[in-house]
Amino acid sequence: MDRLASKSRHDDHGPSSPVHLGTIAPLRRSARRHTRRRPLPAGQGTPFAAAVELLDPYARQVLNEINTNLLLETGEVSGTGIRRSADGGPDAVWTLSWPEQQAAGITPLTIRAYYGVGFLHPHLQSGTVGDWPLNVFDDEQAAAELPTMRAIASAELQNLVLQLRGDIRIIPAVLKEQTA
Repeated sequence: MDRLASKSRHDDHGPSSPVHLGTIAPLRRSARRHTRRRPLPAGQGTPFAAAVELLDPYARQVLNEINTNLLLETGEVSGTGIRRSADGGPDAVWTLSWPEQQAAGITPLTIRAYYGVGFLHPHLQSGTVGDWPLNVFDDEQAAAELPTMRAIASAELQNLVLQLRGDIRIIPAVLKEQTA
């Protein structure tokens, strides 16, 4: 799990980066909201904790879609809730594991939200694919992350198959189609 806590290469948005052009003000607003590590009013936690709570049903939805449609409901979706990562920042991880993946000795399909120490804003990440900026402050923004999380999960599943040199037998729906 140590590699899950690695720093993002995407936090260096220099002057030549497309992110830098025309987006400074929104990024600064986002950074101000997320860098507030102090609690929100009335025990609401931190902005990151609120984002994780908003994302939870959508991350689970994405993994359950894969479990239903590709793993034929043989998998198990789990989530950690917020915890302290190896670098000291908070993270939350949702995973989908299933018998064929476990038997193959590869990691579960993973979606991770994390706020690395020294980062300007949190990110979404998979176990093998990479990082995406995470700026969620309400349910509408959390729901808008569904396509991103679907892309993360499907790319992650492809990478798990590639770790097994293309052995698609870890996906029960593919086996079912081949035998039908």
